[in-house]
Amino acid sequence: MEKYILNSNEKEKEDKNTSEVQDKIENVKELGNTTLATPNKRIQVLSIIGQIEGHSVLPPQTKATKYEHIIPQLIDIEQNDESKGLLIVLNTVGGDVEAGLAISEMIRSMSKPTVSIVIGGGHSIGVPLATSADFSFITPSATMIVHPVRMNGFVIGVSQTFEYFKKMQERINEFIVRTSNVKPDTLERFMLQTDDLLNDVGTMLIGKQAVECGLIDEVGGIREALSKLNELIEK
Repeated sequence: MEKYILNSNEKEKEDKNTSEVQDKIENVKELGNTTLATPNKRIQVLSIIGQIEGHSVLPPQTKATKYEHIIPQLIDIEQNDESKGLLIVLNTVGGDVEAGLAISEMIRSMSKPTVSIVIGGGHSIGVPLATSADFSFITPSATMIVHPVRMNGFVIGVSQTFEYFKKMQERINEFIVRTSNVKPDTLERFMLQTDDLLNDVGTMLIGKQAVECGLIDEVGGIREALSKLNELIEK
């Protein structure tokens, strides 16, 4: 009888472990990452990879970060007493402006220390996502592309459309200037530059260039980012 109870307990434990693994696999399929707030993690990691998906669903073959999944994770981390800091790892080509700004504002409003690191690219709406943290890093070979707002789909050629684009661009610029050390006129110059990107308007900044203009705080890798986050937590 004792042996039967022992085997029963072991089977229950095995079933629980299997269930947890299956949950993680489903999480990878749905979220594109395995980040969830857990009670025993002092530092939480949030990866923002690929394209930011907003109200429109992207094709299944597109690597995407879904904002409706990221927002609950941020709320979980904020209210989790065991979580002391958040590391945001970015490698994104940009995406939905409204979704990107929503995530950026949520990160900026968190009471816990936050550090971001651009490891591949922080393009388009990825720029405010990078600057939303309390302190930002970029690896030496990573790039950031700053360009004006673009719109896909049906556009009506009226003055209201121009005003809509203008206000959206102002929202993005205001956030970036508010959350970084870049000057407004420098940011606008980057946005309107015509000789840097092929068949496009905007500027590409590589590694230390993003730091020199004040967009990002420091060049560094995961070690430096974690060290800075621990420093902010201790403060």
